[in-house]
Amino acid sequence: MWDVIVVGAGHAGIEAVHAAAKMQMKTLLLTMSIENIGQMSCNPAIGGVGKGHLVREIDALGGVMGELADKSGIQFRTLNTKKGAAVQATRSQSDMVIYRQEAKSCLGGLAKLKIIQREVKSLLWSKGNLSVEGVITDRGEEIKAKAVILTTGTFLKGVIHIGKEQFSAGRAGEAPADSLSADLVRGGLKMGRLKTGTTPRLDKNTIDFSILEEQKGDNPAPKFSFWGDFQKLPQTSCFITYTNLHSHQIIKDNLDKSAMYGGEISSIGPRYCPSIEDKVVKFADKERHQIFLEPTSLSSIEFYPNGMSTSMPIDVQLDFMRSIKGLAKVDIIKPGYAIEYDFVYPHQLRLSLELKRVKNLYLAGQINGTTGYEEAAAQGLMAGVNASLKIKEKEPFILQRNQAYIGVLIDDLITKSTKEPYRMFTSRAEYRLLLREDNADERLSQKGHQVGLLAEHKYLMFLDKQKRKKRLTKLLNSQSVEVSRKKSNASNVITERRLLSQLLKNPEANLATLVQGLPPSFLDNLNEYTKAEKTLVTSDFKYEGYIKRQEAQIKSYLKMEHVFIPRQLDYNSVPGLSLEVKEKLVDNQPETLGQAQKISGITPAALTILSVFIRKKKHLASTI
Repeated sequence: MWDVIVVGAGHAGIEAVHAAAKMQMKTLLLTMSIENIGQMSCNPAIGGVGKGHLVREIDALGGVMGELADKSGIQFRTLNTKKGAAVQATRSQSDMVIYRQEAKSCLGGLAKLKIIQREVKSLLWSKGNLSVEGVITDRGEEIKAKAVILTTGTFLKGVIHIGKEQFSAGRAGEAPADSLSADLVRGGLKMGRLKTGTTPRLDKNTIDFSILEEQKGDNPAPKFSFWGDFQKLPQTSCFITYTNLHSHQIIKDNLDKSAMYGGEISSIGPRYCPSIEDKVVKFADKERHQIFLEPTSLSSIEFYPNGMSTSMPIDVQLDFMRSIKGLAKVDIIKPGYAIEYDFVYPHQLRLSLELKRVKNLYLAGQINGTTGYEEAAAQGLMAGVNASLKIKEKEPFILQRNQAYIGVLIDDLITKSTKEPYRMFTSRAEYRLLLREDNADERLSQKGHQVGLLAEHKYLMFLDKQKRKKRLTKLLNSQSVEVSRKKSNASNVITERRLLSQLLKNPEANLATLVQGLPPSFLDNLNEYTKAEKTLVTSDFKYEGYIKRQEAQIKSYLKMEHVFIPRQLDYNSVPGLSLEVKEKLVDNQPETLGQAQKISGITPAALTILSVFIRKKKHLASTI
């Protein structure tokens, strides 16, 4: 008997087993390929806008993706540097080989974890399929557990498309999980089908880099992890090129051969990561599309042309690739392809990522309709933590929308569900001024330590950082600067002294400029703090007024989120609700009024009726 079984060893699976094992659960990881633990199936990168926020939150809670990214990074950049701190994000180019090695090394050091190479054919269902008691492997083994977490990625009934050619696969070179997908349907889960894709892999030795635009990383390089400097690999460059009208014409002339436009694929792909076929057709006015040529590993000749996902036949892929500047003689090592796979509609989940109807079964990653390593890892961590807490008979660990991008991600999935692959953006977070990358530890490290995930030595580092931040805030609140200004409609100039903390509220104010000419004793004190610490405190001053307004909005939001709907509530017994509203409530089974409010088609009037009904039921129950 295991405490937790995790099926799948991608980015969600890694975080799930790490969380469970760290929380002292007897944990079993079942994977179809031990060699491919932590495989980067698509682009060789971690982070980006919205996604980088997720990585920092995972790290702040005690997860591993941030450290793995830092240890395997071969180029680091901060995106949106000309915009405000709330939308600035870290992105790293990863060495895919070293990322896998570091992931396996990390899991190998967990005393409570055992890893076995097996395919899971089906689940061990209880009578009536109301709970799960373990799994059945391809060898006929029945392995029991108190909780099962499925992190199956694109493997459920996966089918790869390259032109008119199609074959079953979870990803290139690996078998799909058809039996498990069928078993979930038999268990009563509502399933859908999605599509994603990847680009061809190009031979580095056949690319003419001399005529391409070089893109170097930042120096000094940013990092993801709060807990140390793990960067150790040589840093390298990416390169930028563009498609052209000739490239577009080749694609247009062969659209009938594309799996997408030839009728072989009917499922929906990621809106924000379209294939090159989609770009050419849907943005016909564009004369070119940008391509980032990214190295996949320091030990490999493979380059990844980011922005060129395709399901065209191999010969067509080669033709349009060779029409692009710098790629006239390029060779394709591996073709790009599209992959279709089954997923579970996520409105069937609780905020803990346990299924509403099936006890002890948790889902995380692309099985829930998301796309991206970071989204998967965030869900894996939360599933691992919540499965462990349930076994310990403790309340689930839930992050609200005002607390973390992880909270936004899970809330969106459950209340809005999804019919297309879900990707995180800063625009999805209405409280994003509070949810910056630089303050992820302030928001979450205390919580990570409380649930038993964040290690003690890291927590002590966090506490020390908070003390330093308080001292720096006090320092900037105590020093004044002489400034000059003109009175309106007056020619005379007024000189006055104002606190640095007040001047920093100006969006254009810069700390380094403001402190020029201040006493050496003050500057010596200021230089004791790191650039990151100064940026964090400066951001707090700049956003203070906006944050106060957002905090008022949050109070209203939390009021609805804290009104819980009884689990066994019969919506047909609620007078005044329309048939459509009842059907949506029965289908989605919201846990709070806040969740019900976000379901499409639930009107304010319906919410009022439901709220009054719940209050009456509580009142009657309290008087009995």
